[in-house]
Amino acid sequence: MELEEDLDVLDPERLIQCPLVKHHQIRARRFPYHLVKCKESNPEIAKKLATCPFNARHLVPQADLSDHIMKCNDKAFMEQDVVNRPSEPPQEQPNNGSTWQAPPCDEDWETAIFQPHPDGWTRAAFAATPLGGEMLLVQCDLDQRRKPS
Repeated sequence: MELEEDLDVLDPERLIQCPLVKHHQIRARRFPYHLVKCKESNPEIAKKLATCPFNARHLVPQADLSDHIMKCNDKAFMEQDVVNRPSEPPQEQPNNGSTWQAPPCDEDWETAIFQPHPDGWTRAAFAATPLGGEMLLVQCDLDQRRKPS
């Protein structure tokens, strides 16, 4: 009998009653989305409810939150994680044997973009791809003073 109850809890098609509006019956798989929408649609009711720290799907009256926390079934999962967590600090990950290193980079973007033009102006070129897909090249004059001839 207990196995059937466990399977029912995992069924994404089971119906769950909304904690905000009692006549809302929502499929388990849609429940988190419904809670968000229902909170937005019913802000006055949502203000009166608190969210369980162990399961965001649990909305309870604010006055009952401490009692809910003491009895919440999902609390056991959190406690189990804390108990099973190793007390030693995590050790460095062992080397996976890879000897790959990035090759040295010969590019200098500063000199590639800001090159003096033969007419004495300093120009910068910027490439952009708009949503249409064609590449645009935009040039800007950064130094509008001409070199003396």
